[in-house]
Amino acid sequence: MPHDPIEVWGGVECTVNRVGDQFFNQCERNGHDLRDEDLELFAELGIKKLRQPVIWELAQGENPDGVYDFSWPEKRLQKLAELGIEPIAGLVHHGSGPRTTSLVDPEFPAQLARYARAVAEKFPQLKHYTPINEILTTARFSGLYGVWYPHGTDNFTFIRCLLGEVMGTILAMKEIRKINPEAKLVQTDDLGRAQGTDPVRVQVEFENERRWLGWDLLFGKVDPSHALWDFLLGAGAKREELDWIRENPCPPDIIGVNHYLLSNRFLDHREDLYPPCYRGGRSVVPYADLGITQAYECGITEFKPRYIGPEEILREVIERYPGTEIAVTEAHIDGKREQQMRWLKEVAEAAQKLKDEGHRVVAVTPWSFLGSFDWNSLCRDNRGYYETGVFDIRAGLPRPTGLAKAVHQLAHTGRIDHPALERPGWWRVRGGEADLSSTPKRPILITGATGTLGRAYARVCQERGLEYVLISRAQMDIANREQVRATIENLRPWLVINSAGFVRIDDAEKDPNRAFRENTIGSETLAQECERLGVLYLTFSTDHVFGLVDGLLDNRRPFVETDGVSPLSVYGRSKAEMERRVLNAQPNSLIVRTSSFFGPWDESNFIRQTLIRLRNGEKVKASEDNVMSPTYVPDLAHTSLDLIFDGLTGIVHLSNEGEVSWAEFGRQAARRFDLNPDDILGLKLHELPSELGYTAPRPQYSALSSHRVKVMPCLEDALERYQYEITQQEEGK
Repeated sequence: MPHDPIEVWGGVECTVNRVGDQFFNQCERNGHDLRDEDLELFAELGIKKLRQPVIWELAQGENPDGVYDFSWPEKRLQKLAELGIEPIAGLVHHGSGPRTTSLVDPEFPAQLARYARAVAEKFPQLKHYTPINEILTTARFSGLYGVWYPHGTDNFTFIRCLLGEVMGTILAMKEIRKINPEAKLVQTDDLGRAQGTDPVRVQVEFENERRWLGWDLLFGKVDPSHALWDFLLGAGAKREELDWIRENPCPPDIIGVNHYLLSNRFLDHREDLYPPCYRGGRSVVPYADLGITQAYECGITEFKPRYIGPEEILREVIERYPGTEIAVTEAHIDGKREQQMRWLKEVAEAAQKLKDEGHRVVAVTPWSFLGSFDWNSLCRDNRGYYETGVFDIRAGLPRPTGLAKAVHQLAHTGRIDHPALERPGWWRVRGGEADLSSTPKRPILITGATGTLGRAYARVCQERGLEYVLISRAQMDIANREQVRATIENLRPWLVINSAGFVRIDDAEKDPNRAFRENTIGSETLAQECERLGVLYLTFSTDHVFGLVDGLLDNRRPFVETDGVSPLSVYGRSKAEMERRVLNAQPNSLIVRTSSFFGPWDESNFIRQTLIRLRNGEKVKASEDNVMSPTYVPDLAHTSLDLIFDGLTGIVHLSNEGEVSWAEFGRQAARRFDLNPDDILGLKLHELPSELGYTAPRPQYSALSSHRVKVMPCLEDALERYQYEITQQEEGK
């Protein structure tokens, strides 16, 4: 553990932003507004401080100005005191106050100050405040980019928003300190850096000055010698306003740095190289404006922007505001689980390094504890896009993710350790900053090299930067204990993914011994050896462990994990017995029950074969009353890997949300590819043996759902992505 480890703080995404006449409340969407018990989960992680919302818009609501309802924060602040966690009170979070005001209202500063005093009087124990989160960023999105209320799109409105926020913060802290003279200002903002091609150099230099403007104003640094003095006056700032701010400075006690991958921008005059969504910047010449990682994804090689990491950003803050305490108040990326963990690790190591050098870097804040909604569209509306955080709330209650383990490690040991984190994040790889010459000590071992699932996991691991070894039955017979033991001891994997097995349902009826050997004994053997050597284990079961038939369908509902199994076929029985034996051998195994595969990486699945035959002018026969939940293979692979990082064990159901018959499934795909759905002929289940040669009994209904996790996209979404992937392949892209 480091001699003087940085603190770990916490934060819940608590934005209450306004778009037109609508207010969007993140704590309402993530359920935190109704769950006091969340705070106990946060405390178990070992955090020292929590960014706690005491939001103005919510406290005032539709009440008259000066009448506030503090019942919600009161209960939580009392709970935090009992848990020994110090709150950092946030009063406005990407909002503009209640309906009675806005960021451009001349009365906004005084109204915010009045609210701040009421908070301080109600909660005199509060020591740390963020009156307005990210004042510069909020001003840009509200006054310059037109995203949030009051939806300005010019420098004049941007400056009115910014000065209103700065003056509001100064007045708010004055009022707070009348009640508590020791109160500290924790002023957060998003901080990155712009790069660009030479024709837009002037715009790049301007943006690299503007990024400091909120803090510079609070520090009293904006005077006629400031690089943006003339810009401010030209954009409508009044000299007396700037003089008042300089004469009444309110320097932050703690600078809160929120740094994201997309905080680092790339401006490129070559607009035509990019999709239209990145174009539209205007200065001396038009330019595209995008994050540097987005530039990497666009394949830019000439004038490729340099990756700028959190250590370099923090050093800039130290140099500009020497002697001021600094905390990373938001550390988060939207991505697969190990990438989120890699980012937090990189940020934490940067902060710890600077602290070890003697700089006043005090904390790192994983963000957001309960995830966030619709930040991919900047919270303009409720589209339902969810980014997981330290906990995943999609199943109703917070479920710890791999980030929770990382936060606990960081808080208790000062570091984050996991075999998968030896490789750097994709942002460093694509930015040319990563050394990939060394091989991680412990890979993932994947069985089933010739099967659909094994190849899919290899592809997904490659995509995610996870070291893996893919082996075939010829290299290791999973039912041969000596071969299994020797292979695992030699490779020393941290995870074994067993995608091998006997999957031919009708052949299993003819050769039950082989089916049980490969599906049951083989998987049990792997589980036993993984348990002996301390290796995580992931294996797969099937919806065929269930067996609803005629007479039991009246009150049918999707099967969940706690439902009793009742397999009809040899294949189903071999998987049901596998489940029992594996959990007995290694209780911490993860067994994924899934359903019929479809995906873009193999030709043998039902949907791909259906499309091929329809295009050839053939009719396709399929079951009309055999209902199941199809599974898109990329979703299955990515999601199950995330759940492994999360530490989920036992049996879980993973299939795309929705249920459909085989015939209707084929028709849905046909419509997407402009083929005739009427060419798919529906059969009854009892007709399948004679028409399609099926010999194994099949459940008439085997749709899956889960009461443990809600992590798989809906079937319609999966089909849309499948259509895109197949179209790209056929167009040679």
